[in-house]
Order: sequence, then C-alpha cells, then structure tokens
Amino acid sequence: MRTTKSVLFLGILAISASGIAQESKIYTHDNRQYQEALALYNNGQYQAAQTIFEKVQQQTKDGETEANSAYYAANAAVRLNQTGADRMMEDFVTNYPTSTKQNAAYRDVADYYFRNGKYPNALRWYSKVDQGSMSPREEEEFNFNMGYSLFATGKPGEGEKYLNKVVNSDKYGSQAKYYLGYIAYQQDDYEKANARFNQIEDQEVLDEKLSYYQADMNFKQGKFEEAIALAKKQIPRSEPQEVSELNKIIGESYFNLGQYQNAIPYLEAYKGKRGKWSNTDYYLLGYSYYKQGDFANAIQQFNKIIGGTNSVSQNAYYHLADSYLKLGKKQEALNAFRNASQMEFSAEIAKDAYLNYARLSYELGNAYEPVPQVLTTFLQKYPGDPNTREIQALLVDSYITSRNFKGALDLLEKNRDYASKETYQKVAFYRGLELFQDSQYGEALEHFSKSLQYPENALFQARARYWKAESAYLLNRYEEALADYNTFRQLPRAASTTEYKDLDYHQGYALFKMKQYDRASTYFERYANNRGSGPMVNDANVRLGDSYFVSSKYWPAMEAYNKVLATDSKEKDYAAFQKALSYGFVDRNDQKMEELNAFISRYPDSPLKDDALFELGNSYVRAGSDQQALQAYDRLVREYRMSSLVPQALLRQGLIHYNANRNDQALEKFKSVVRDYANSQEAIQAVATAKLIYVDTGRVNEYAQWVEGLDFVEVTDAELDNATYESASKQQLEGRNDAAIRGYEEYLRSFPNGLHSQEAHFNLAQLYFGAGNTEKALPHYKQVADGGRGEYNEQALTRVASIYVAKNDYTSALPYLERLEKTAEIGQNRTFARSNLMKGYYEQGDYQKTIAYAEQVLATPGIDNRIRSDAQVMIARSAIATGNENRAESAYAEVLKIASGELAAEATFYDAYFKNKNGKHEASNTAVQKLVKDFAAYKRWSGKGLVLMARNYYALGDAYQATYILESVIANFSQFPEIVREAKTELAAIKQKESESNSSIDNGGN
Repeated sequence: MRTTKSVLFLGILAISASGIAQESKIYTHDNRQYQEALALYNNGQYQAAQTIFEKVQQQTKDGETEANSAYYAANAAVRLNQTGADRMMEDFVTNYPTSTKQNAAYRDVADYYFRNGKYPNALRWYSKVDQGSMSPREEEEFNFNMGYSLFATGKPGEGEKYLNKVVNSDKYGSQAKYYLGYIAYQQDDYEKANARFNQIEDQEVLDEKLSYYQADMNFKQGKFEEAIALAKKQIPRSEPQEVSELNKIIGESYFNLGQYQNAIPYLEAYKGKRGKWSNTDYYLLGYSYYKQGDFANAIQQFNKIIGGTNSVSQNAYYHLADSYLKLGKKQEALNAFRNASQMEFSAEIAKDAYLNYARLSYELGNAYEPVPQVLTTFLQKYPGDPNTREIQALLVDSYITSRNFKGALDLLEKNRDYASKETYQKVAFYRGLELFQDSQYGEALEHFSKSLQYPENALFQARARYWKAESAYLLNRYEEALADYNTFRQLPRAASTTEYKDLDYHQGYALFKMKQYDRASTYFERYANNRGSGPMVNDANVRLGDSYFVSSKYWPAMEAYNKVLATDSKEKDYAAFQKALSYGFVDRNDQKMEELNAFISRYPDSPLKDDALFELGNSYVRAGSDQQALQAYDRLVREYRMSSLVPQALLRQGLIHYNANRNDQALEKFKSVVRDYANSQEAIQAVATAKLIYVDTGRVNEYAQWVEGLDFVEVTDAELDNATYESASKQQLEGRNDAAIRGYEEYLRSFPNGLHSQEAHFNLAQLYFGAGNTEKALPHYKQVADGGRGEYNEQALTRVASIYVAKNDYTSALPYLERLEKTAEIGQNRTFARSNLMKGYYEQGDYQKTIAYAEQVLATPGIDNRIRSDAQVMIARSAIATGNENRAESAYAEVLKIASGELAAEATFYDAYFKNKNGKHEASNTAVQKLVKDFAAYKRWSGKGLVLMARNYYALGDAYQATYILESVIANFSQFPEIVREAKTELAAIKQKESESNSSIDNGGN
C-alpha cells in the first residue's frame, strides 16, 4: 500500500489573516509613523510596513505602541516568508507577555510552521492557542490545521477529533472527509473509509487521489471487478510509481478472478517495491503462465523464488516441479517436489509432492538420501495411501537397480508380501553374485542355495546352480562343485545361459583338482575341440597337456602343447617348456636339450627361463657333457641371481666337480651355497657333501673350524631339529592348522637358526594369514623376505607388501615393493609391485614417479581393466595435482571407459567437471545425474557433483535449482566439511546477487 504525500492539498489551504483586526487610533503626539505603517500593512505592503514598524518599535516611548509594532513587524516577516520570521514571533511572545496580541501570535507562529510542513513545531504552538477567543472562521481553520498536523505526525486517532469538527465546512469539508477516510483506510476499516470518501463533493480532491485508494480497498475486500474498474480509471492521471501499484492491483484482481491471461500484462508491468519483486510477486506471474500452459515462462518466474518458507512458496515449488515435469526436466522436478514435500502449510500438497519425489528418486536416483529410504519414508508417513502397493514394488526394485542386493534381501525376508517369490529368487541370486565377486565364496554359496529354494524362473534356477558350483570349487569343495556342475548340465534352461558354453572347461578343472586326470582330459579335450580358439581354449589345451603329462602320457601331452604353440597364447613359453620336459621322459634327451636351447633363444623374457637353464644343465649332466652343464648352470647363476634355483645350480656344480675329483672347486661351490643361502636345504646338503671331501682328504679339523662358524645349523642337534620340524609339518599336511601353528612356534623357539627355520617362518606366516591374522603373519613373512634369497622369498615379499598396502602404510610398503619389482619372477607379482608403487608414490606426493610407474603398468600386456583403470586414475590425479588438466581430462576419459565402483564415480565427476569448465552446462548436468543415479553409494563424489550441478544451473539462469541444491548439500553432507564449505560459499554469492532483484532475500538469504 502506498502512503500519501505529506501535505497533499496544502496548496489549496488559505492562511488566514484573522487576528489582525483594524487597529483603533492611538491619540498621542507620536502616532503618525505607526498609523502610516499600519495602513501599509493593511494594504499588503508588508516589506515597507515592516521597516517602519521596526523603526517605531525602537523609537517610541509608549509600551503598547512598542509591543504592537513588534507584533506587526514579526507578522510582516511571516507574510513575506522571511528566514527567521518564526524567531521574531517567538521573541515577541517572550518580550511582551501581557500584549493583547499574544494569542494571535501563537496562531501566527503555528501557521508559519504549518505552511512550511514543520508539523511537530506547528503542534507545539497550536497547543498554546486560546480557542475561546477565536472567531468561528478562525476556529474552523485552527481545527483543520490541528487535525492535519496530528495526522501528519503519526497521531491519526487524535487528529480525527479535530477533523470531524470541520467535515461540514464549505472550505475544509472535502479535505477533512478525505483525510478521515484515509485514516480509516490505513486502519483497514474499509466500510468507514468508503463512507467518508463517498461524502466528498470537491471534484479536485476526487480526481487527485481517491480512485487509487478506492481501488485498493475494493481489492482488499475481494471486490475485484470494482477494483479493476477504479484502478484503470486512475492510471492515466497517476505518477509512475503509483501506476506500478495500480498495475499490481489490476493484475492480482484478474488473478483472483481466474482470468490469468488478462492478469499477465498487468503483473509484468509492476515494478516492485523500490525496484524489487517479492517471492509472492514471482509466484503470481509464474502461476498465471502455468495456468496458460506456458511452462517455460512459468519456470522462469517460479525459479526466482528463493528461500521461501510460507504457503505461497510451497504452492510455487509444487507448480514449479510440475512445470519442469511437463517439459521433461525430471531432475529439476525432483528437487522442487522434494522442497514442496518438506513444507507443512498444505498437507495435501506435501503428500502429492512426496509421492512424485519418491517416483522420480526411483527413476533417476537420489544424491541427498538413499532411494530405498525415500520410498520407505513414504510408506511410513502415508500407510493407508492408495499408492502403497506401487511404492512397495518400487522399493524392492530400487534396491535391485541400485545394486543394494543385501538391503533388498533383508527387506524381503522381513516383508515377503512386498514382492513375488520370483523376485526373491532373483535378489538372492544377485546377492550371491555380489558376494562371489568380493571373494566371499562361503556366503555366496549360501545365497545361491537360498535362490534355489524358489525355482520360479528356470533361467535363474540354472544360473544359481552354476554359480553355487563355482563357489564350492573356490572353497576347494571339488566333489560338491562337480555334483552341482552335473545338475546344472541337466536343467532345461542351462543350455540357454551364458555360463553353459564354458561348462566343460570348469568341470575339467574340478576333476583336475580331484586328480582324476583321465576324466579331466576328456572335458578339456571336448571343450577345446568345440570352442575353436581363444584364451580359455588355449588354457584348456595347456591343462589337457598337463593331464596327460601327470598321467605319463607324454606323446598326447606334446600334441596338446603343440596346439598351444600354434597360437598367440600367453602360455606358449610354458607349453614349450613342458614339451621339452616331455621329451626327456620318453628318452629323447637330445631332443629335450634341443628344445630347451630353442626355448632359451625364443623366450628370453620368460619367467621359466631359469627353469629351462636348470633343466638344460641337468640334461647335459645326464648326457655326460659336464662342461656344457657347468656353462648352463653358470648362466643361470649369472642372469638370475634372485632365482630359487640358483642354490640348486651351485650345488649341482659342486657335485659335478666332486664327482670329477676337483675337490677345491667343489668346496668353493658348496661354501658359496652355505654363504649366500644359509638355512636352505641346499646349504644343508652342501655342508654334508663338503664333509665327505674334508674326510676323504684328511682335513677334518678344517671342516670342524668351518662348521663352527655356521649359525644356521647345530650339528649335534640335527636329528632333534629335523624331528621337531617334521612333526609340525605333518600337522599342517593333515589339516590340523592350530596344532601346526603350535608346532612351528615351538620349533622356532627351540631352533631359531635351525635347519628349517626359513620354511617354518614361511609356513607359520601362511597359516596365520589364512586364518585372517595378518598382524601375526607379518613378522614371519618379514623374516623370510629379509632373510636373503630363497625359495619363499618372492612370496614373502609379496605378502609383506600386500599387508602394508591393505593398512595404507605405503611408507613401510615401498621398500618391499621396490625389491619385489626388481626380483619378481612371476609377472603378476611384478605388476602388483608396480601398481602399488605408483599408489605409494602418489600418497607421498611424488607425482613424477607416480606417472612413470603408471605408464609401466599400462604397458604390461594382458592386465585386467581394474589395474588399467587404477593406473589411469593415478595419472589423472597426478596431472590434477600438477595443474596439467589437459592430461587429466584425457586420462579420466580412459578411466570412464573401463572403471567400476568408486573409480567410475570419480571419473564420472571429472567428466562433469571438464564439461562445466568448457561451458557445456547441460551436458555437465547430465553427467552429474548419471553420477547420482549409478554411484549413489559414493556420497563424497555425489556431493562434489551436486555443487558442480548448482554452478551449472546458475549459469543456465535457474537460481532456484542452484540455491536449493546447495542448501540440500549443506543439510545432507555434513560428513564432508570441505564440500559443505564450498557449498556455503557458492550459496552466499548467489543469494547476494539475487537479492539485488528479489526483496524476499535479505543479503544472502532469509
């Protein structure tokens, strides 16, 4: 509502000259000048009269003449509107308290202040006036001026008393009625206001202001048609600000009449309060567009409503959501429905909004809260709702689509009526697969068994049976696995599953593990013949060859190995090596040596090359070619210092020299074994053979001195040493692991440097590790890893590194990883070392080494996608850390193609990040939506993605979505304070900017 001008019609007020009556003549000898001044005053010549009055005041000896002269001089100053006129009149009152013109002076000063709009000062002087001495005309003017002054100083109730005294005045009546009406209008007493306004007869007063207030009153009384007519009548004679208010009255009146099309141009013409619209203003225009089906323009208005917390805002957010929905903008609709559902001004709107929010959460995913939680909350809040069955079904399916099979199964086991038996069958199956992929084979097997309890769907029945067999296989329950494979084969839908094509392969392996090699070879052969080619076919031929090899069927074994050699299999070197060994077993030693020499040339980087050199040396020994044997062993020792075969090769060299009576050379080799491979079986054998040489050559004292310096063997306790170790080993072989642990611990207490100490440490570590006790396993693995080169060194290094990596202790892991990377004979171990070296160096902030190792990992042939995505992520993160965003973008793009789980979430976030940076805001939002839907479990990335989405929306001009998303992040991601800080900073900046045009926002939000 607008306020009136301070003095609306002051220009038409008349300042009365009452109180200045014709003076009686003063018959003195000195009144000529006074009479002359009075004549000038009465003729309106105030300036000339003032000069003479001031002269008379100074010269006369008569007190009354002096007082009257002072009065008229001051009154002339009032008439002339001179500066200081009020002071002159105040001085008169002070200096001549007994003057007969005292009362007139009070009125004159009050009138002076009134005319100049100084109403508090006017009231002070009017209050001194003696009303009983005034004429009726003077009293009428006094009452109006007094009433208006009280009105103008915020005392309308007191002013009414005086204005009511002049409502019938010819001169002041219309003005008094106007102000009395306006007072009633301000007090929302529209009946009384209208009664007063209707009594006004002065056309000038009617034209000036009345139509505006009558229009506003009719609007507030719900008389919208009358309000429209009066407001339209007033617009042509109103100033711009008032025109804006009249447009608002007309627009809102049309709105309330449901004439939305007519309302729009008037609502658009409204300029706002001090140039700002309120949330309600945006709602009125937005809803008018909404009712016209113009959803795009409706959204433009609704989404400017920020921070609203009333029924208007709830209504606006609901219709904003529906507008988004009508235009297919479902993610935007989800946010608005959620906002409307959280307000309680209308329970019906809140309920319908929550229903739509739940449906969209199921369809799109939800970053603020888990979708199952959203659906469960609906069921709890609205238990009797007609949509209950639909939401129950969506709830079950939401667990499935979000791959939360554990949650789905828990829900179904408590509420079996939520879904069919078939759904339970499928959920139990998928939960089993999930556990299987996490290597929890025992629990996986249980869940596949649960799925098989409800064989509603024959396809899932078959698949569950197959994966139950796989779980049993990996639990080393081979007979159970074989039985389930056989059952699977007989099921009607088995042949239509993807698993069926590899059934022969897996049955072959089960039989192979059961040492039923003849039966295994049947399945491997059938699989290889039926499947044509590929890595698994090559592997089947390898295992076929191994089955024949173990069964001493060497010629068929060589045929199988030849099939592998004819392919590009990664196991060609293994097949070639096994083929060479097979020649040895069919008395083709020359051909074996030929194949081994060819192997060494053809596969120079094979991890089996040291084995080939060792076997070649052995073959030369059998052929009587000692010199060539020594050369083969020398090459093995020279090129593979870390190989577990080196101590055996040195021992074999010593034996060759011993058999050729080259005793000194033999002792040199034996002593090198003892020196470099203490605690190994080869060292023990080397000591025993060296003893024979010393005895044969009569150098027993020399032998005794040598042995005395060896701390790994206590010769006098050798039998007890062996017996203690064998006792523990026997317990382990028979599966009594607890007894084996006690036995090995006892052995190491009794023989800390015994003959079998390294094997005891390793076996004890393996037993603890298998029991899940990595803390107890670690020191034993370290003992082996740090004890020099030996048979178990590589495995121990791998275990030590993996335990530290699992604890995220890369500082401790790095030295072991570096050693493993340099010495590993098994390619998988070398890849493990490199992939964790890159992670370790990343943790330490050494980004150059991180990238270098990541590139080595990527160059490794045959690595799986998990390792490949890890390497790409390391490159990407290092590039981000060093400011090389171009490389980061390309690396994350590669990750996105192959990653799963949290790495895929990270890559998806950066896909959105780089699209935002390139100004592709809608495409960036699409990426965030995928992040929210597919990777809801990774809340950190969802939170970061939502902040990014808010930036995108604000860049697209949607302030509502931007602010709502940021407020939701602040409310729902407190576990990530850095994300909340970023959201608060963004929100404050947006609200500060929006407050420039929206009066409902107070410097960053209300």
